[in-house]
Amino acid sequence: MTDVLVPTFRAARVNLPVASLYEAAVRNGEGIISVDGALVVETGKHTGRSPKDKFIVEEPTTSAHVWWGDINQPISEERYDALRERVMQHLSDREVYVQDCYVGADPAHRRSLRVTTETAWASLFAENLFIRPSAEELGRFDPDFLVFDAASFQADPARDGTRTETFILVHLTRREIIIGGTQYAGEIKKSVFSVMNYLLPDEGVLPMHCSANVGERGDVAIFFGLSGTGKTSLSADPERTLIGDDEHGWGESGIFNFEGGCYAKMIRLSPTAEPDIYAATRRFGTILENVVVDPVTRALDLDSEAKTENTRGAYPLDYIRNASETGRAGQPSNVIFLTADAFGVLPPISRITPEQAMYHFISGYTAKIAGTEVGVTEPTATFSTCFGAPFMPRHPGEYAKLLGERIQRYAVRTWLINTGWTGGPHGVGHRISIAYTRAMVRAALEGDLEGVPMTTDPIFGLQVPTTCPDVPADVLQARSTWSDPAAYDAQARKLARMFVENFRTFADGVSPETLAAAPSIE
Repeated sequence: MTDVLVPTFRAARVNLPVASLYEAAVRNGEGIISVDGALVVETGKHTGRSPKDKFIVEEPTTSAHVWWGDINQPISEERYDALRERVMQHLSDREVYVQDCYVGADPAHRRSLRVTTETAWASLFAENLFIRPSAEELGRFDPDFLVFDAASFQADPARDGTRTETFILVHLTRREIIIGGTQYAGEIKKSVFSVMNYLLPDEGVLPMHCSANVGERGDVAIFFGLSGTGKTSLSADPERTLIGDDEHGWGESGIFNFEGGCYAKMIRLSPTAEPDIYAATRRFGTILENVVVDPVTRALDLDSEAKTENTRGAYPLDYIRNASETGRAGQPSNVIFLTADAFGVLPPISRITPEQAMYHFISGYTAKIAGTEVGVTEPTATFSTCFGAPFMPRHPGEYAKLLGERIQRYAVRTWLINTGWTGGPHGVGHRISIAYTRAMVRAALEGDLEGVPMTTDPIFGLQVPTTCPDVPADVLQARSTWSDPAAYDAQARKLARMFVENFRTFADGVSPETLAAAPSIE
């Protein structure tokens, strides 16, 4: 631990159990209890993260290693110290809640974390999402990671150098995070993830925004994908053990989860397609953010987006029936990149080379569909570096190099799976059947595609299987699903140009082999 004073607060409620946090949240008017026992809260005007309000402290120890830019914005240490002092005073004047937790299931790379919050429900969020120490461990707990969540405190941009009254400030050397001006608890989780992303590469560990599971044979699978691509749903396979659904490290001993819980999207959740996640919404201890609830019956309406499309549930990992008890597993056998291609041109499954894996890892592609945001009238490409751009303090090439080395060393099979559209773009074609996607994932993980004849996509250079168990052959070839092949070719070239243009930002920090894996735009 660095030589940082760990503040103590006069009215701190420390490591309260779940029931006590429920009582405090209800007593404080922070939320209500649903008919089935979940704690339902609202996060105010911020119903999602505020990435443009996140800053990293620019100081001598870490400055040279941060990839500065629009995502990793600098703030001076002087500004940080001045704002921190006022935040500490703000917290000292009121009752606060403290949770001691761990981040990282592998003891060799684990960090101890102390989260101080203004609200009881945010403390329960930390209790759910991070790894809970045993009673013995709490007795000798020494935090080397500090988070101060002052949700009601607002910055003064002119005085503090922030963009708005909302701020998420990360001090990498002190391993401190201060948050204010937002009640959205996801900022706690993701800012901690950012610090782990900075620290772990120096320990030879690749930090990843991914889900992971393991089969009965010990075969580990990693799923990368942005929101809406099916990462959580596809990894929660009842026939495989879930290691974790969002944040992991890949080190010399294998895969390990950073967390002790899940933070899943709730909107239009299906009891058939996601039975375990759906069941978690009916559990005492689960937090539901911005989910519509009847004020009289307390019944949930998971289909409603009246408050936000980004409704969320935070619950312990053991609420998933087949969750790993250790949060650890061996070296991966398969890495799967998920994308929801609303242009309708990427094949539903393809085998990719290690170099293509590094290219697609850095690209982090998916697409927004028309109607999801004001002004979006056609599919819009979205690229999020390493499938987690807002949380990656280092140059993406560093993370891609670690990924490529591991894929090569352990002879990992790598796949690109499109869970988006087929037969045309959004508005013309239709979403690929989740049943077909599950069948393709299953075939890839069980080795059923080994030896199957492949065709090469002429634009993206992907190897596309000609057959797959339980999937019609005509579904596998994206071009053949379009009624107008010429329209497909034009749309595919359009997306390829977007890939190439996006990648120009990273060209100076990646290998020539990775650059050569780009789509053809000729």
